[in-house]
Amino acid sequence: MEKNNYNKVSSITFNALKAIVGENNITSQKEDLEKYGQDETEDFIFLADVVVKPNTVNEISEIAKLCNQNKIPLTTRGAGTGLSGGALPINGGVLLSMEKFNSIINIDENNLQATVEPGVINYVFQEEVKKRGLFYPPDPASWGSCSLGGNIAHSSGGPKAVKYGTTRDYVLNLEIVLANGDVIWTGANTLKYSTGYNLTHLMVGSEGTLGIVTKIVFKLIPAPTNDLLMLVPFNSAEKACESVAAVFKAGIIPSAMEFMEKDAINWSMKYAGDVNFKIKEDCEALLLIEVDGMDIDVLMKQCENISEIMQAHNCDEILFAESTEQKNALWKIRRKVGEAVKSNSVYKEEDTVVPRAELPKLLKGVKEIGNKYGFKSVCYGHAGDGNLHVNIIKGNLSDEIWENELPKGITEIFELCKKLGGTISGEHGIGLVQKPYMPIMFSQSHLNLFKQIKLVFDENLILNPGKIF
Repeated sequence: MEKNNYNKVSSITFNALKAIVGENNITSQKEDLEKYGQDETEDFIFLADVVVKPNTVNEISEIAKLCNQNKIPLTTRGAGTGLSGGALPINGGVLLSMEKFNSIINIDENNLQATVEPGVINYVFQEEVKKRGLFYPPDPASWGSCSLGGNIAHSSGGPKAVKYGTTRDYVLNLEIVLANGDVIWTGANTLKYSTGYNLTHLMVGSEGTLGIVTKIVFKLIPAPTNDLLMLVPFNSAEKACESVAAVFKAGIIPSAMEFMEKDAINWSMKYAGDVNFKIKEDCEALLLIEVDGMDIDVLMKQCENISEIMQAHNCDEILFAESTEQKNALWKIRRKVGEAVKSNSVYKEEDTVVPRAELPKLLKGVKEIGNKYGFKSVCYGHAGDGNLHVNIIKGNLSDEIWENELPKGITEIFELCKKLGGTISGEHGIGLVQKPYMPIMFSQSHLNLFKQIKLVFDENLILNPGKIF
């Protein structure tokens, strides 16, 4: 549904934008356009005509009105940590940076809520609520640099999602600017909501294609006072995956349950530099398992039960983190895996997800498809919720195979996901790179519904055009 008759930013429009945001908050310098024209998605770069950095909701409203009236593409950008190309200005136009919307407006300790702007960094928000004994669980691997607005755009998850849910589960209400410049709140600051269509949930995960988020009201919960962390090695990656469902069948819900292949661990330790521990030669995969809560005795018992389950699945010697420093070191390895893979080779990352009991079949299938098409993959991810990040490494593959044959392999991986009851993205979104694969998951009728919803919010298709569909 992409329109081809978009207009570029003329000198008249540029001056109108400058009048809205001020001379210091607009740029069309090439080096600035290049900086804002890329994210963490492979090596893509697309140049907008102009970058604007508004300070107020009214300024965003005026920018949207101007772009809508002149049919100029308007792409909203957070911190630029996305992995699906969701914030790339592929049609040029105006790149709207939310970097100045970085205030934590209010933390309501009585109602366990917080009102924030979308440019706030996830980790900064987590630390601020922690000071009050509160907890905001969604913690993507890039939590030290990703923005809460970007998390909203993709309904980001992270390690804690297995117990606590994803971003979607914590958004109560949103202030948004529509394509025509209207400003609305999508719902109410209440735990229950049954008042018409739930526009809040519709906005979460919409990747900036329906509106521009300017304020977020989050639900918070009391912070757990204790956590225990264990690292479990296996000489079979499939056995590691098989053990995951057994833990939940035993009635235990870990606060994190992460899977890492041996290569992922080795690359991450090398990349992190200051983290190192011994991995046996026959180790093929590891599970990083955390439990948390208020009662340390209960957590100790859970760890004992988990250990028994792991041993029944032929794990090797289990390592328990004995200090905060050890915990931080293990988590650093896990959080650095994505960056480590990117530093090693040109790659493509697929964000597959299946019901957790199907994880062994997914991993086995990914490796078989890799053998068929001649590519190597390094896999890691959130095993507890069946979310496997498949990093396909270019290595020595020719450009021809990479461009023409690899998509066939990716198609087969996604078809396998669907066959196993899963889908093609668990938390990274569709954006630019996954949109060719949407027909694998959805019928034409389903896709038409998506497109009709888009038109209701954005009849001129100016908001983040060229994404999802």
